[in-house]
Parts: sequence; C-alpha cells; structure tokens
Amino acid sequence: MDTHGQTGGAGTASTLHAERLERLAEVAVKVGLGLRPGQELVITAPLETVPLVRAITAQAYRAGASLVTTFYSDDAATLARFAYAPEEAFDTAAGWLYSGMAEAYRNGAARLAVAGDDPSLLAGQDTTRVSRANRSRSQAYVPALELIANFSTNWTIVSAATTPWARTVFPDLPEEAAVARLWDAIFAASRVDGPDPIAAWEAHNAALHARMGALNAHRFAALRFTGPGTDLTVGLADDHEWCGGASVSRSGITCNANIPTEEVFTTPHKDRVDGVVTSTKPLSYQGTLIEGIRVRFEGGRIVEAEARTGGDVLAKVLETDAGARQLGEVALVPASSAISASGLLFYNTLYDENAASHIALGQAYSKCFLDGGAAFGEADLVARGANRSLIHIDWMIGSAEIDVDGLTAEGRAIPVMRAGEWID
Repeated sequence: MDTHGQTGGAGTASTLHAERLERLAEVAVKVGLGLRPGQELVITAPLETVPLVRAITAQAYRAGASLVTTFYSDDAATLARFAYAPEEAFDTAAGWLYSGMAEAYRNGAARLAVAGDDPSLLAGQDTTRVSRANRSRSQAYVPALELIANFSTNWTIVSAATTPWARTVFPDLPEEAAVARLWDAIFAASRVDGPDPIAAWEAHNAALHARMGALNAHRFAALRFTGPGTDLTVGLADDHEWCGGASVSRSGITCNANIPTEEVFTTPHKDRVDGVVTSTKPLSYQGTLIEGIRVRFEGGRIVEAEARTGGDVLAKVLETDAGARQLGEVALVPASSAISASGLLFYNTLYDENAASHIALGQAYSKCFLDGGAAFGEADLVARGANRSLIHIDWMIGSAEIDVDGLTAEGRAIPVMRAGEWID
C-alpha cells in the first residue's frame, strides 16, 4: 500500500516503513531461513542496506541465533579496483573468504544474501576486466556455491531498496520518491503488506506445492515452448523432480530460498535441449542490459547466439566454461504473476525471473532430483543430465504469447500453459 503523499505526513509514512521493514526482516528469518535456535547466520549485503540487515540481525537473535556475521560490499571500493588496481589484480579473488564461508555452511551455518546492487555499477568498465574478475570470483566461490546449490544448509535471498537501484528502475522520479516506490514494490512482492505475512506465505507455498505435485505426477520427459521467435524443446533430466516454494534442506530445515518467489522449477538434461528461443525481457548482467537475446540449441549446447544489445557481454558469458552454453534450470511462472502485473522491469534477477518463465545457463541445482538428490553422488547427477558450470544466469523466455506443453516419454503433448497461464 503506497502511503506517500497521503494525509498523515512524513511521520506516518516513516512509521509505516519501519513496520514493513520489520515484517520483511521477520519473513526473511522465519520463512526464508526457518532459522533454528543455536544456528549461526552468515549475511552478505551492500553497504546501503544496513537498516534491513540490522533488523534481520535482531530477528535472528530473537529466533535463537548463536552468532550473526555480516560481510558488506561497497560500490565505491569496487569502482576503485577498476580505476587503480594493477592489471593482474583482475585475476585475483578472496579464496580465503569463500573457503571460510564454505566451512561455516558445512558446520551448519545458515546463509542470507541481501540483494540491492547497482545494476549499472560496472557499465562503462572494460568488459574483459569485468569478465576476468567475475571468473576469478566464481572459481574461488565454488566451495561455497556447491553447498548452496546442493541445499546442504538453509539459505535465502531478500532485497532492499538502494538509491542506485531505485534510480535505474524509476529514472523519471526524484531520488527520494524513486526509493520509496521501490520499497513499496519490494514489500508488496514479499507479501509483508497484509496483517499476517507468515500466513500469507504459508498459503502461497501451498499453492506452489500443488503445482509442483501436479508436474511431478506427469513425469514429463521434456517441455516444449512455442511462440513468437521461440520453438524450444527442453529435455528434462532423468529422475528430475520439480521444486517450488518452501523446501527442506539436507540439514532438515525448511526454507524459502527466494523472497519473493513465483516459480516452480526443475533440472533440464544438459544434452537434450534443441531449437530456438528468444528472450521476452531484458537481462541485466554486470552493468549491461542484454536485450533481444536469441539462441539456437543443438544437442543441449548453444551453437548460435545473438542479442540486439549487449551481445559482446553475452558472448563472454558463454565462454566462461564448457557448461556455460548448456542449461542448469528451467522454471515456469504465470504471465499474471504479481511481479509481472506490476509492469516494472527491476533490473534484478531475483525479481525479473519471477515475472516470467525462464531458463538458466550454467550450474544445475542438485536438489531437483528424486529425494532432493541425496542418494546421488556428483557422477550420478552428471550421468542423469545435471549441468556443471561456474555460472548460473537466469533469463526470461515466457510471456502471454508463449505456450508450454509437457511431452511424455512416448512423445504425447499435454498442455501445461496457454498464453502464459496455467492449464488447470
């Protein structure tokens, strides 16, 4: 509910903001993490998100956390690296930091990321340097990423409005109004505007689980997406399982990995994707807006790729490693989702991926297999079709013009979505 400019003045608006910020912190800890008494919590966040981080920290301690440790990123420090660091610095990453995080997760710590980065922070920087820095960080991050991707512990991502992000989403508004509008959108999408956000999330999770159950019952061999510029068949991994909403980590804790979330998703077979697909929304990646993506798959790999804007950045992404040209996720989201209905382009994958069905280049989630993949080792998962890569980049391919069919092992097509909406 937008109260800005209504009777009551700045004091009323400030009070309401504080209340909603506290509710978001409570949802992050109780719904997103399902934090248990005695658990440690590791938080990563942009420096500008301190108010939300402090609220989350207080909620975590109220829930019984034994220790909350936060690592902040600073845009000014990041830009200083590109302005002044020696050339070899872009092949360096803090491996010691990510190894420490991995050790914390192995020992049972929960992980929470606050998203709010400036989408255009690295716009104008040398794309080769950006690519090298990202690759170095991704390689160093592998020990921690594997534990997160495998859901070895409970984790979640939430967002906070920041000035640079708000300026990008609402370029025509004054700065203060833009930040307020972005906060309104975050609160609404995170279901903290109502009288009982926890109950709202329980109902939403139940709806997502119903969709998930229906798809798992079909045991589709593949999905086919058709529409303008798209005729794509995505084979699904052997023994795949659909996921969505609240999930149980391998540590036995129920968590919602994304706040907000509107998707149900699973693992494609890395070698069974064929056809052409065109993006339906821009992809904001490392300061570059990549628009009009069109790729062709053969035998699971991208063999042709182009983009109306940002094509050079897309090409560098696809060169990251062997798995960067293959898929690690396919997700279904109705075109009428609340985030899509907002009409906003958030320039933030956490939000934009929940506005449309999407696919992800790169790393697969091991949890999207029978019994959460717990019975399968790394070689078993790869044999069943799970992709491996340093990256996991979602981009949107769904819209009100896209149909989705599930294909049985015998090749029979069963309608799943028509004009972007679920077939009940």
